[in-house]
Amino acid sequence: MRRSPLFSPAFVIVILLLQIIPLVLFPLQFFSLSSQVWWLPVLLALMVLIADFQLIVRRSPIVWPWYLLGFAQGFNIISRLMMMWPNVSVTSSAGTQTNWPYLILTFIAMAMSAFMLWYTEKPQVRVALLRG
Repeated sequence: MRRSPLFSPAFVIVILLLQIIPLVLFPLQFFSLSSQVWWLPVLLALMVLIADFQLIVRRSPIVWPWYLLGFAQGFNIISRLMMMWPNVSVTSSAGTQTNWPYLILTFIAMAMSAFMLWYTEKPQVRVALLRG
């Protein structure tokens, strides 16, 4: 039986490395030290890097790196939902306006995290990484 290219070892590794993108996808002003938001994407990205090292470099068959990836992506969705309402509008001298860049980046990041959760839970992904 022929394997799907979506579950080839090289494609799985690329997806595992790209998992950092939805975690750090914020407007640049969020990464200033005066902001209280910068530490969460950094912490979640660190979790993904630890799990990626365990899965890609060490080729470990243990399950906790997969759980760590799922936790990071799931927590990303939850935290973005919680941060959306306080950050979706900007008040200036002209009045209150919608912060469209933040809103668009939030929806893109949540969709990417949902895809990562769905993809990494497939048994074919784990098997392809172990066989590869």
